[in-house]
Order: sequence, then C-alpha cells, then structure tokens
Amino acid sequence: MGKALEGVRVLDMTHVQSGPSVTQLLAWLGADVVKLEAPGGDITRRQLRDVPGVDSLYFTMLNCNKRSITLNMKSQRGKELFAELVRSSDILVENFGPGAVDRMGFPWERLRELNPRLIYASIKGFGPGRYAKFKAYEVIAQAMGGSMTTTGFADGPPLATGAQIGDSGTGIHAVAGILAALYQRESSGRGQRVQVAMQHAVLNLCRVKLRDQQRLAHGPLKEYPNRTFGDEVPRSGNASGGGQPGWAVRCAPGGPNDYIYVIVQPVGWKPLSGLIGRPELAEDPEWATPEARLPKLDKMFQLIEEWSIRHDKWTVLDRLNAENIPCGPILSTRELAEDESLREEGIVVAVEHPERGQFLTVGSPLQLSDSPVDVRTPPLLGEHNQEIYAALGVSAGELAELKTNGVI
Repeated sequence: MGKALEGVRVLDMTHVQSGPSVTQLLAWLGADVVKLEAPGGDITRRQLRDVPGVDSLYFTMLNCNKRSITLNMKSQRGKELFAELVRSSDILVENFGPGAVDRMGFPWERLRELNPRLIYASIKGFGPGRYAKFKAYEVIAQAMGGSMTTTGFADGPPLATGAQIGDSGTGIHAVAGILAALYQRESSGRGQRVQVAMQHAVLNLCRVKLRDQQRLAHGPLKEYPNRTFGDEVPRSGNASGGGQPGWAVRCAPGGPNDYIYVIVQPVGWKPLSGLIGRPELAEDPEWATPEARLPKLDKMFQLIEEWSIRHDKWTVLDRLNAENIPCGPILSTRELAEDESLREEGIVVAVEHPERGQFLTVGSPLQLSDSPVDVRTPPLLGEHNQEIYAALGVSAGELAELKTNGVI
C-alpha cells in the first residue's frame, strides 16, 4: 500500500528548524520533498558540528527523507528554473524573513499565476501587526507567546522550556494548515496560502494560562501552590496548573534527574496515603478531600517525597502504577536515547549517514496504520541536482555550465 501523501511534491525553501520540521513530517507521510538550497547550503549543515567537515546533527535530524537541489535565485536562469519547479509542485514551504520571497520576484500573486493549485505555506515570527518585522528565534517566540512568563518558580526569573515549542511547535501547526489546504483543494481545485506565526503558535500552546488569567478576576487560583496572587498568572514551578494537583518529587539516590512526577486524583488519595505509610490520612478530615488538601499542596507533596526519596524512580513508578496513580519519571536525554521501548516503537531511530556514519534521531510521532514511516538518511548538498533538473529538461551539458556559472 502506498504512503498517505504519495504523489504530492513539496518544494522546500526552508532552513534552520521551524520550516524543516514541517517538511520532514510531510516527507515522513510520503510526500516527495525537494529541499531547495542556495549553493552554500542550509546554514545548519555547518552549525554545531560535532564531526569536522560533515553535516551537523542539527541538519541531519531535521531533514531526513528529503532530496536536495541547489539554486541561486539571484540569477535570471535560476529564476526561470524556480518557476518551473513551482509549476511542478503541489506545496511550497518557506520560513524566510517577511517579504523575502516577494523580493526574489515571486509574490503570492505570481506564484498563483504559475500554479493555481499551489499551496504556499509561510512561517513567520509574528503576525502582520506591530511585531511583523521583528526577528524571531525559538526563545523570543516563547518570551512573546506566554510561555516564559509562566515557566519557573515564583521567586525566580522567567525560564525557557527545553521543548522547542517556538520552532517545531509552529511547524506542527503549519503541517495541520497545509493538510487542510490540500484536502480543500480536492473540492475547490485551487491552492491557497497557509500562514503561521511563531508567536501565535506558542500562545495557542499556552492557552490554559490565558484561561487562568481570566479566572484570576474571580479570586486566587486554588490549584496553584502560590501563596499570593497579583493581577497576572504567576510562575508556579512544577504545579500541573490543571484540575488535578501534581508535582515532581525526589527519588533515590538524589541525582539531578532522580524525580518522578505524581498527579493526585481524588480516587488516588486512599491508595497513595497507604503507600507512603500514612493510611490514617485517607479518613482524616484535614486530608481526606481535595478541598481539604488544596490549601496545603506543598505539605502533601512533602509527605509523598518523604516516601519516594527512599526508593529509586523506577521502583516508585512501579508501585504507583500498581495502584493506578498517574505518574511519570523524569527521563534524562541519555535515558531517552537508550530507551528500548522508544526504539521498538520507532520513535528513537538509528540512521546510517554516508559521511558521518550512524546517528540517532527522533522518528515520526505520527503513526498511520496504512502509511508506515521508514526514516531515511538526509540528502547531501545538491545530491539530486541531476535527476530533478533533468526532469525539467535541463541537459547534462547545461547542468555542468550552470554549476560553473554558480547558478546551482
């Protein structure tokens, strides 16, 4: 059986992370993704190199299952070839600064003229308002989208999250828009623009904090461990921020990742109080109900930690799960890389690269029963120039001339 997006051609003009995360997902779904790079290549091929002279992990982990061609868009022949590529593509994705593709001579109106069925997806830092021309990076998007103000502890500074919600988080939003446009094209016969801003995507991921901002008008947020509240949602450490209180409690032997996150549901309090050696708390009116426990969440988790610190996190995990108590150990990057279950699930994948050898990457989180994903090695720079340009009618002689003249 074929792949879900088999027969769909994606012209990938993206670089760094937010855009490549989009096109890699589309490639995993079966699209033919042609990565269009300047002759010097995507800058991340050279950034954060761990092995001299080969493509970095930054590049390889975001560009699997793609083909690569090079093209100098400043040359007249380059513009002509680009126009031909647009005509033969279903989707164009770019994440340049605002107006960059327009300045190349290809505004949306021109692109639509070349290919009325084209879906043109753009990722920008911000929407068209006052921030439109600001430069955006991952943590800037976190700062301006509501994440940093609500991450950290109340007595500390705002913190960035290790999850790349500004870049890859925006990429996932863009994939949703592209697939919706592709589906609508089936009935309309027309392509359309898809635009996603990093600030908007981060704010969407932080919507529960905007919820709590409105709840503040009616009094303190009882599910938060904070003692005082102003007129803004506070940073609340490791609190769940939801209807069920949670916290990361320490485990033995006390290393930096020897923690487990525990959620205390009403139904879980009786078995939990027994596990920690305080069965009497299940009936004590000072502890027995969620309403009684809310004002002293810090003390509740301290009691749990006095038990958990005597055991390693895997033992705690097993004992809590045996009682159906929601929990999860804090897994380090090393533990994730070595996790056998994640490897069996195809989420941590070993890939062979022709120059660097084997590297680990994250496999597709999108699992389709009829469209399984085989993660393939990312392309070398310009690896597919000959086959793709030949399909456009470029002869071997002209191809050599184009390379000599710096067009490819």
